Amino acid sequence: MGVAISVQATAQRQKDSAAYHYQNILNPDNKSDIPNAIKFYTSLKKEHLKEGDTYKAIEDLRLIAIGQNDIGNIYDSENTTVEALRLIDASPQSDTLVESRKGLYNQLGKIYRVTLHFNKAIEAYNNALKYSKTFKDSITIINNKATIYKDQKLFDIALAQLNKAISITNIKRDLKLYAMVLDNLGFVQSKLHDPNALSNLKEALQIRQQQNDLSGIYSSNKNLAIYYFDNEYKAQALSYANKAYQAATALNSINYLQDALSLFAIMDDDPKIVAFKKITDSIAKEKQLAENKNAFIKYNVEKEQKNTAAAQLKQKEERAQKVLYMSLGIFATTLAVLIIILLKVRHKKEKIRQVYTTEARISKKVHDEVANDLYHVMVKLQQNAPPKEEVLDAIENIYNKTRDISKENSAVEVSENFTEQLSDLLLSYKNDQTAVITKSISKMNWNTVSDLKKIAIYRVLKELMTNMSKHSHATLVALSFTQNSNKINIIYSDNGVGCQIKNKNGLQNAENRIQTLNGTIIFESKPNEGFKAKITL
Repeated sequence: MGVAISVQATAQRQKDSAAYHYQNILNPDNKSDIPNAIKFYTSLKKEHLKEGDTYKAIEDLRLIAIGQNDIGNIYDSENTTVEALRLIDASPQSDTLVESRKGLYNQLGKIYRVTLHFNKAIEAYNNALKYSKTFKDSITIINNKATIYKDQKLFDIALAQLNKAISITNIKRDLKLYAMVLDNLGFVQSKLHDPNALSNLKEALQIRQQQNDLSGIYSSNKNLAIYYFDNEYKAQALSYANKAYQAATALNSINYLQDALSLFAIMDDDPKIVAFKKITDSIAKEKQLAENKNAFIKYNVEKEQKNTAAAQLKQKEERAQKVLYMSLGIFATTLAVLIIILLKVRHKKEKIRQVYTTEARISKKVHDEVANDLYHVMVKLQQNAPPKEEVLDAIENIYNKTRDISKENSAVEVSENFTEQLSDLLLSYKNDQTAVITKSISKMNWNTVSDLKKIAIYRVLKELMTNMSKHSHATLVALSFTQNSNKINIIYSDNGVGCQIKNKNGLQNAENRIQTLNGTIIFESKPNEGFKAKITL
C-alpha cells in the first residue's frame, strides 16, 4: 500500500513540475526559468521514450525547442524540432499526430525568420497550415507568414495576408489573437501610409493593456514608437520607446531589453550612433547567414533518401516479381510443350498399338477363316479326288471370305455427302431376316465433323453391323443420331442373342478407334437380351 501511495505521489509531483515548467517556458519571470525548464523537459523526454510514450516525448521536445529559441539557442532549437519530426515519422500513429506536426512546423517558421531564411520560413508556415484544424491556429500561422513578408519589406503581400487573417470569422472571440493581428496590420499600414494605421495600433495596445499581455504591450509600444518616428514626431516616438523599455524590463528578458534599447539607437541624432547601429545590424546579419546550419534541410535530405531507398526497394521487388512471373510463364510454356509432346507420343503409341491390334486381328481372321478352309481343301485333294464342282465351290467360298476381310479393312474415303455414304453402309446390312432403322441421321451436320472422326464412326459402325450379321441373329437393328455443340452421340441397339461382355473380344478394335479420338464407347449386353452400344465423339 505504501509503495502505491509513493508511486502516486511521485506521479503527482512530476505532473505539478511539468505544469510549473510549462508556464516558465511560455511566460518566464526570471533568467533561469527557461534553462531550468529545458533541463526538466530534457530529462522528462528520456523517461517518456523509455516508457514508449512517443506522443509525450514529442511534446517535450516541442517545449524544449520553444525555450531554446526564446533564449537565443537557435540551432539547438532547430535540431530539437527536427528530432521531434523524426519521432513522428517513425511512429506507427504518425498520421494521427496532426497537432504536433502543426506546432513543430510553426516553430521551424519562427526559427527560419530569426536565421533570415525567409523562403524556408514561408515553406514551414505553409506546411503548418496544412495541419491547422481550428480558426485560431490558421490565424496565428497566417499572421506569422505576414511577419516574414514584413521583414522582407514586402508590405503589400504582408497586408494581403493580414487582411485575410482579420477577416476570418470569430477572430474577436480571442482578443489576444485579434490584438496581435491588428497590431501587425497597423504597422504594415503605416509603412504603406494608410490613414487607418494609427487607430489600429492604438486599439491593439488598448486590448493588450486590458488583457495584461506584457509581451503584447511591448510589441504595441515598439510599433507605435516606430510609427511616430517615421512620421517625424520624435517626442511621441521617445515616449512609446520608453514604455516599450519598461515592458521589456518587466518581462525580464535580455532579448526584449536588447530590442528595446535598439529603438533608442535608431532615434538618436548622433550620426556615429546611427552608423554604429547599421554596422552592428549588418555584422549580425552576415554572421547569422554564415552560421546557418540548416538541420531541417538535412532532415529533408534524409527523408528524400528514405523515400528514394523505398522507391528503389519497390523497384527491386517489382523486378523480382516480373522475373518470377517470367519464370512461371517459361515453366508453364515448357510444361505445355512437354505435355503436347507426351500426348503426341502417346497418340503415336496408341496408333501403333491400334495398327498392331488390327494386324493381329486380320492375321487371326485370315488364319481362322481362310487358312483353315484352304487346309481342308488341300487335305481332301491329298486323300482322294473330290468332284471338280465341290473343289471349285470350296475355292469360291475361300475367295469370298478373303474379299470380305479385305473389304472390311480397306481404307475409307469420306465423300462430300457423308450422310448418304453412311446410310448406304448401314442399309447394306438390311435383308429379309433383318430390318435396319436409322433415326435423325439426315439431321446431322457432318460438315462440322473432322474426317478423322467420320472415318472412325464409319469403321466402328461397320464393325458393329458386321458383328451383328455374323453372330447376333437379330431381326431388328436401330441406330439413333444426335448432335450437341461439337459432340456426336450415336446409340446402336439390336434384339439379337446378346452375349456376356467380359473381354470385349472383337469389340476391342472399335473401342480403340473411339478412345484414340478422345471419345467413349460403352457396350451393354446380356445373353438373350440383345446388344447395345453408346458412342460419344
